[in-house]
Amino acid sequence: MTDPTDLPALEQALSGLTARISSLRDARSAYPGDPGPTLDAALVELDTARDLLRASIGELGKTRRRSGGKESSSNRELKLLRTVYRTLPVPVIILDTTGTVRRVNAEASRLLGSPDGYLTGRAFPLLVDVSRRAAFRSHLTSVLHTGETAAFPTRLAHQGRAHNVRLVLTQLRMAGEPQEMIAAVALPVEVRAPEAGQVAPEPEQSPEESFIMAAARRQELMSRLTRLLLDEESLSEPVALIRAGRLLASHTADWVFADVVREGAPQRSLVIGPANQPVARLVQTLERMDPSGAALVAHVLASGGGVVHEMVEDDTVFGALPDGSSVLHATRAGSVLSVPILAGEEVHGVITLLRMRERPPFGLADLALMEDAGAHIGLALRAQRVFQGSAQAADTLQTGVLPRTLPDVPGYDVAASYHTGAGPRAIGGEFYDVFPVKDGWGFAVGGVVGQGEEAASVTAMVRGGLRTLSVWEDDPGTVVARLNDALVAQDTGMFVMVAAGFVTPGRRGGRVRLASAGNHPPAVLKNDGGVRYTSGGGMPLGIETGVAVPVEEVALALGETLVLYSDGLAGSRGRSGQEELAYGESRLTEVLARCTGQPGAAVVKAVEEDQRAFCGGQILDEATILAMRRTR
Repeated sequence: MTDPTDLPALEQALSGLTARISSLRDARSAYPGDPGPTLDAALVELDTARDLLRASIGELGKTRRRSGGKESSSNRELKLLRTVYRTLPVPVIILDTTGTVRRVNAEASRLLGSPDGYLTGRAFPLLVDVSRRAAFRSHLTSVLHTGETAAFPTRLAHQGRAHNVRLVLTQLRMAGEPQEMIAAVALPVEVRAPEAGQVAPEPEQSPEESFIMAAARRQELMSRLTRLLLDEESLSEPVALIRAGRLLASHTADWVFADVVREGAPQRSLVIGPANQPVARLVQTLERMDPSGAALVAHVLASGGGVVHEMVEDDTVFGALPDGSSVLHATRAGSVLSVPILAGEEVHGVITLLRMRERPPFGLADLALMEDAGAHIGLALRAQRVFQGSAQAADTLQTGVLPRTLPDVPGYDVAASYHTGAGPRAIGGEFYDVFPVKDGWGFAVGGVVGQGEEAASVTAMVRGGLRTLSVWEDDPGTVVARLNDALVAQDTGMFVMVAAGFVTPGRRGGRVRLASAGNHPPAVLKNDGGVRYTSGGGMPLGIETGVAVPVEEVALALGETLVLYSDGLAGSRGRSGQEELAYGESRLTEVLARCTGQPGAAVVKAVEEDQRAFCGGQILDEATILAMRRTR
């Protein structure tokens, strides 16, 4: 054995060891099918490196005792020993008694694919394959208790590559050090490249290039996720989760789980596994599992913060399958990341990503990215739930605002149209109705000044009041006046504009009585193409009691059409050059004049199309039209 105090001899021994290991690497490359002789020789060189390292460290301890910890003439020897450790062509990792990495030489960093200093302070067992960690801990404990060297085969996994190595653990006793150390010397026996279908390691890049490329990939992922969640088809929670999960699975994870909180408890909503592996049965089992039994999910829900395990140490944190085996073991997970689906302060659920052991582990950068993704998904789910709630409210209220079908009124061709205005399933306050009355038929068009669920509820009350009061009253003016007093008593804070009328079939079928309460005056389309407007006028309902409601009688000849319309039609906005204009009665007159002799449905359609053209296809406000053409 070379004397470690003989520095030239030590340098020569180190140089010879380096050359021999280089020759062994060449031999392994040249004869990959016959690794036996190369492996035997490599193990001999491993023992040589171990003895050299042990002797050098022992001499380092003696030097410290002689110098008393002060600078002396032996400083050159100390520096040389440090250089020996750093440049030793064998991977060497110095551990403390807990298995925490304290020093890593250059060859070990190269083997594991980590930057200098990256592994310092990390638990070395996390680098050992999950199936072999228990054996490693047993060997480590034995070395600490007996002081004897342990050599055994194992597998190290890091940065997407698995290394089959022969690991030698040797106890280090250094004078002046309060704690014993362990030297772990690893000689690679075989390097396992990623299997077919797995992501291969990218070519080495400079730190700046790697940082820029990683940032660009993360920006692209968030951009695609945002576009996906804003797509109209994603206004359904299941669709949004499936699309987001597929995107994450294709870009950053092997397994994706989504657990959404419903009725106060998490429920599994999505499981996506590796597309290139036969995991269909496992996916079905995982889909049926209750996520509340997973400690990781419970922690994220309670804390509202994300968690990343770069290497799986406790494989029970994500729950167990019905047969008792852990989910992380069944999915071959080596790294786990879990983030909340967050909207403001409200946690809607948890997204959990798993990477298999052969892939690079999740890091803090991945955690930050996924926390942003979880916030995007959370805001999307909240918006979807609000939208769905509004849509359900719209469906419920709409039944109280509009008739499902128009009845057949003897002697009249009746048609109507209602447009909700801009926005998905907008809820507003306009309405139309045709209904039986005491001696004939009643009809009405109007609207509450306001929008939303409250306005729609007032509209429904007005429509119901008109129908109810018309059972006992034969005059539309009386009905509207009594309805006004009832609205004032209800103190809704809203007022209503309405035009209502009664028509009696038979000999007086052409006589229509109209009552007006602040609504635009109905129009009469004459047989000669002329358009005449009724008087209209009156005060809107709901302001004060006891107001007089103007009533007039209109005569309709055969073929003539009575047209009632809302403020949303008359007040809709359009542009003529640089000037913004209201639709108004003048434009309505021109459209109606072109509809002489046409059925009620054709009249309504013509007005709708003209309004759409006037508004440039963007009808922002509700619009209601009712046409009644006398046929006999």
